[in-house]
Amino acid sequence: MVSEHSDATGDTAALALKILVAGGFGVGKTTLVGAVSEIRPLRTEELLSQAGQLVDDTDGVDQKVTTTVAMDFGRITIRSGLSLYLFGTPGQDRFWFLWDELSQGALGAVVLADTRRLEDCFPAVDYFEHRRIPFVVAVNCFAGARAYGAHDVCRALDLDRGTPVVLCDARDRDSGKEVLIRLVEYAGRMHTARLLDSVG
Repeated sequence: MVSEHSDATGDTAALALKILVAGGFGVGKTTLVGAVSEIRPLRTEELLSQAGQLVDDTDGVDQKVTTTVAMDFGRITIRSGLSLYLFGTPGQDRFWFLWDELSQGALGAVVLADTRRLEDCFPAVDYFEHRRIPFVVAVNCFAGARAYGAHDVCRALDLDRGTPVVLCDARDRDSGKEVLIRLVEYAGRMHTARLLDSVG
């Protein structure tokens, strides 16, 4: 989503871009949106229930007590005139029907990954690759998790050549902001290249 807003003088100057934050269950999507958002984030979380234990794999995220059931929403200003609207997707596959609606008009996506449960981000990677939505993989570096380099993660996920992989701490505002800047830069290059291809 690219929308323009008028400033106090009526000049159209501000640009708002729609970004998705996706990944597996318990990877830190809500945490990332909350850490970087300059407004109080909208959260649609519910307590994990006993019924959900049958379908929600909490291995490695034993302390998790809530889950996103629709989306998270936040906003961050990258620089004067450029804001990002962040939409965190639900992680469980029973909520994936919401992804098509959330992805409409998105500039790109951040796929959060946890190296302890790397396979949990495969569906998000596949989703964005098949829809040609530019994305970066952000490895959320959890305490106690074995450290892997960006190249190792890229190979393990079999990413398309050039797809950025960055290491981050989803709890840290500056770290999250760097991830978003990398995504905006990468998505800008991808959209420009496609535009040039279409007129070439």
